[in-house]
Amino acid sequence: MGLILDILLWGPKAMSVSDRIRVKNFRLLSDSKYILKVTTFDWRRDDGEWQTQVRETYDRGNGAALLPCNRSRRTVVLVRQFRYPAFVNGYDDLLIEAAAGMLDNASPEDRIRTEAEEETGYRLRDVHKVFEAFMSPGAVTEKLHFFVAEYEPEMRVSAGGGLAHEGEEIEVLELGIDDALAMIADGRIVDAKTIMLLQYAALHIF
Repeated sequence: MGLILDILLWGPKAMSVSDRIRVKNFRLLSDSKYILKVTTFDWRRDDGEWQTQVRETYDRGNGAALLPCNRSRRTVVLVRQFRYPAFVNGYDDLLIEAAAGMLDNASPEDRIRTEAEEETGYRLRDVHKVFEAFMSPGAVTEKLHFFVAEYEPEMRVSAGGGLAHEGEEIEVLELGIDDALAMIADGRIVDAKTIMLLQYAALHIF
């Protein structure tokens, strides 16, 4: 019993992650727009043994995503645009998404207000953060901050569409929540952050 208690109290599982990792070296692979590097480190396993591992990480910063919702009309606002990484992975269509953007040293709330207006044309008043999530933690460091906001037709101050000088060409979509959920089921919506926000809205808003 004493040995078991010692393992629970003092073994690797009782340690913080920072106590279980020893970074040995890293090599920078790319520092163009974002940072790609390969790191060699030792990881202390549950049995106490140290194991050397090698991982590539892609650091593009953190971001935010937002789903505008209208409860009375049971509608949401999404956008549709070209995504080259999805295309080279076999998706031969424009991607339907929630408005989103990188933080670029701004707060998540400030960044998503600006991004939502640029992309959708809606100047939203109250935005509510609902959760955070790592989107691809096996290789990408990015964490997204997820928001929802109530919108009304009179909040639209422009056509949206994004910033042409950044290569954006965005179509704004207003969809019924039931239609949007059906588009997940039939494969027309395949973007993870958008699926997460639509399912949150279905459970907690509509």
